[in-house]
Amino acid sequence: MKARATVAADPDRTADGASAPAGGSGAGDGDGGETRSARTGRPRAGGVPGPRREQDGITWRQRLRRDRTLILMTLPAIALLLVFNYIPLLGNIVAFQDYDVYDLGITGSPFVGFDNFTRIFDDYRFWEVLVNTLVIFVTQLVLFFPIPIAIALLLNTIMSARVRAWVQAIVYLPHFFSWVLVVTVFQQMFGGAGLVAQWLREHGHEGFDLMTDPGFFKFLVSAQAVWKDAGWGVIVFLAALAAVNTDLYEAAAVDGAGRWRRMWHVTLPALRPVIALLLVLRVGSALNLDFEQILLQRDQVGAGASEILDTYIWWTGIKTGDFGYAAAAGIFKGLFSVAMVLGANKVAHMLGEQGVYSKK
Repeated sequence: MKARATVAADPDRTADGASAPAGGSGAGDGDGGETRSARTGRPRAGGVPGPRREQDGITWRQRLRRDRTLILMTLPAIALLLVFNYIPLLGNIVAFQDYDVYDLGITGSPFVGFDNFTRIFDDYRFWEVLVNTLVIFVTQLVLFFPIPIAIALLLNTIMSARVRAWVQAIVYLPHFFSWVLVVTVFQQMFGGAGLVAQWLREHGHEGFDLMTDPGFFKFLVSAQAVWKDAGWGVIVFLAALAAVNTDLYEAAAVDGAGRWRRMWHVTLPALRPVIALLLVLRVGSALNLDFEQILLQRDQVGAGASEILDTYIWWTGIKTGDFGYAAAAGIFKGLFSVAMVLGANKVAHMLGEQGVYSKK
């Protein structure tokens, strides 16, 4: 009892009366070195290294055993990604072959080097189609991209949760329609026998047919894309708006800022990183217009106004059996898209945004 009382009274002494090291409990290293606490990870006096944290010493087998449920959940997605995205990349070898799908196959078709790519660069029609694709993309970018932002800002100002839910459901619904249904709806509305043309004729005006007007085609497909997918694009911007600190709106209101001032100085700066990211991704898919949408309306307005890169590859490559040409055009399309993403991301860095990846 005396020994225990002595230890309790003097923590620097041990039970047998010997003095403990000045640097704390445990033997020191003699040079006043520090170790790290097992609980906090901070340096502690003495020379005895504390026990390492569990995460620092965990092995990959232990991680595998710990995360086996999550790994099993991701295996189907990984398998689909491999089967439909990465394994087909091996088929790009036909771009360097005089590919015969019926008799020789991949292993028997002779290599021709870059002849298929030379054919692409010498094909004036290919460049006309490329320019037409970019024109349609720019039209959709200017007319379509700002609309989800405007809808998100409008929904954000609606105070009634029930009204907001009804509006969201209405604008989201067309996203689940197929392009066949979307084109049919526009045909019934703006075709030569559509509701608008019939109403004009009934009131003594001349009707029109926007569905067969080549000059209006790029605006037509942009309007169809807006009606179908604008509501779906609102989801991302609403999520970004939900993360805005409401104290900023209150502080701006106290300073005398009206609704438009609060939107300009609080809401839009909060959306700017998301806008920059989506804009970079959108530019990267400049050549990836909706194949089904264009193909359904190709014969109505003619190939000169409606032909895009995907339909041109389908018509001149796959439909005629020239798979080598189609594969070469696909590789060109992929490299062009990568260059567009890198260029747009560089512009985003110049404007102070992160873009797809941060600037090192």
